[in-house]
Amino acid sequence: MPPVIGYDIPMSTIFSKIIAREIPAQIVYEDDLCLAFRDIHAQAPVHILVIPKKEIPRLAAATTADEPLLGHLVLTARQIAEKEGLLESGFRIVINSGPDGGETVPHLHVHLLGGRPMAWPPG
Repeated sequence: MPPVIGYDIPMSTIFSKIIAREIPAQIVYEDDLCLAFRDIHAQAPVHILVIPKKEIPRLAAATTADEPLLGHLVLTARQIAEKEGLLESGFRIVINSGPDGGETVPHLHVHLLGGRPMAWPPG
């Protein structure tokens, strides 16, 4: 896959391969802008990743033009949390950006975590 114009890293990640259906995933939601699937390395009883179909390497690379997409990702996570029965008990969403932020896949993604009490501070 060629690099995305304006970004300095090639966007051939495991997530882009999941979007292209080259790698299987347990998909729980999809629309024109994003895809959501269960994390295979779950850190909570509910651990779902919500990823944009637009290949943005990380939150630090997002621009003001991405504002509607970023809002869509957060509201999609909320919608999935409702379907997973997490609105009453609560849930956490996390976006890691860069190595020190805990990012392991250079494709922007939202972690939806729930089904157990969350500690603070995280990590």
